[in-house]
Amino acid sequence: MVNYSRNNIKRNFQLPLIRWLCLLVLSFNSCFIFAAEDYLLGGGDKIQISVYEQPDLTTNVRISQDDGTITFPLLGEVAIAGLSPEAAGSKITKLLKDGGFIKDPQVSVSVQEFLSQKIPVMGQVNSPGEYSLKGESRVIDLIAQAGGLRTDAADVITVVKNEGGKSVKYEIDLLQFYAGDMSQNIGVSRGDFILVPKMDKFYIQGEVQGPGMYRLERDMTVMQAISVGGGITGRGSLKGIKVTRHKADGKTQKIRVELMDRLQPNDVITLKERLF
Repeated sequence: MVNYSRNNIKRNFQLPLIRWLCLLVLSFNSCFIFAAEDYLLGGGDKIQISVYEQPDLTTNVRISQDDGTITFPLLGEVAIAGLSPEAAGSKITKLLKDGGFIKDPQVSVSVQEFLSQKIPVMGQVNSPGEYSLKGESRVIDLIAQAGGLRTDAADVITVVKNEGGKSVKYEIDLLQFYAGDMSQNIGVSRGDFILVPKMDKFYIQGEVQGPGMYRLERDMTVMQAISVGGGITGRGSLKGIKVTRHKADGKTQKIRVELMDRLQPNDVITLKERLF
């Protein structure tokens, strides 16, 4: 059996948190360069333009948010907003060739920062708001941009994706992610929405050493919850334990529970005093 003493529950929570923060730092410092044929360039996007065997013409430039143009050597202003990276490369190729600047130019365009495409990251992150896609962005990248998770964040993140004009809900299990399941770190794109809900919690009162509110761990039992609360007092009893539970209609009900029963979010455990 897992020892759910107060000190242990704190350590058990800190370990995945440290691993999570390390992964966020790695994600935040990563630089992605991604060229997507179906992506349309927009104002604010940062792109890299490479011309084969012409290093002086290779440049990084940001697309103007005012008119969707870039300034390119030899050509001046070139309108590329609304084009795919491939189409933008073809346009610059044609302009260089038709202008007589290069006989047979080979131009490639790749997107470095997708600032024209933003995704809302809301809920229990340190800086909720809209954040720009940077390369082949994934959930962890956006969470990192939002300052990481708050200490009261839940273990499951909700991602709503726009797939074929329909909203499809995905749940990202952080406990599986901590264990190395990278499939939880799904890709995100324009039209998606990330929500980090609050952690589930429970309350314990009465004859317990540490009454108050605690994080509800997955599949936590009444016995484990009592251990988290420091155990019963010298006058406390493990018999006749009652839980006040919230029903779907918003009302509450008091039910008698056994030590191995599983708790539900927002349960209130009451421990009574021994009669003898």
